[in-house]
Amino acid sequence: MDDYHSPQTIIAANWKMYKTRKGAAEFFDNLLPLVKDQENLVVVCPPATLLMTIADKYADCGVLFGAQNIHWVAEGAYTGEISAEQAADAGAQFVICGHSERRHYFDESNEMVSHKVDAALNQNLRPILCIGETLEEREAGDTLEVLREDLFASLATVEPTTDIVIAYEPVWAIGTGKVASPADAEEAIGFIRAQLRELWGELACKVSMLYGGSVKPENIAELMACPNINGALVGGASLKAESFAAIINYKK
Repeated sequence: MDDYHSPQTIIAANWKMYKTRKGAAEFFDNLLPLVKDQENLVVVCPPATLLMTIADKYADCGVLFGAQNIHWVAEGAYTGEISAEQAADAGAQFVICGHSERRHYFDESNEMVSHKVDAALNQNLRPILCIGETLEEREAGDTLEVLREDLFASLATVEPTTDIVIAYEPVWAIGTGKVASPADAEEAIGFIRAQLRELWGELACKVSMLYGGSVKPENIAELMACPNINGALVGGASLKAESFAAIINYKK
């Protein structure tokens, strides 16, 4: 069996369109005492309105920060968008690219996602590239075909690098309370790694692969026991300090 222990273990929070400055401060005041001995890389991706505030205030707390989205153009007349440079300037070190909600609610294509990944890397941001199938695609038996197409197209212009993080997030498990079984998650992420290996060679063994989709304290240990899963992209359970801490501290 190939050794997949070299990728970083990353537990990332996606706050989506939740929290204000007060809520963010309460969250960190409660979280930090609970995770002070953790060894995993922890990333919090707040709304853009909070990024600079919490990245400055909690710069030395051991948590890294990310943006939830960027535009791929460096600057221009794109009302409401932020560039990779602006995200980095606000304190981001990571950025989520191609989240299923961006793809399905805002019609982001693989081509757009590929440009965002490139833009992120050009500003020394680590992209968390999200790919995953809908319920209809899974029931039709098209999961692996969708994953391969999304992976290859989203990395079409990207040079091989271990700075990228890939998150498998089945669309049918986002915010539904449903979660892929560990066996299903491992099969999908193992397939993604094999396809990335076809594209990038042995470097693929060092790329961190996350699972996202209704991750909770109750299922994190079982998911993390899978050989190809190196972490989690956490949505709803990352909004409460206690549940997110339990996910971070899953080994304890």
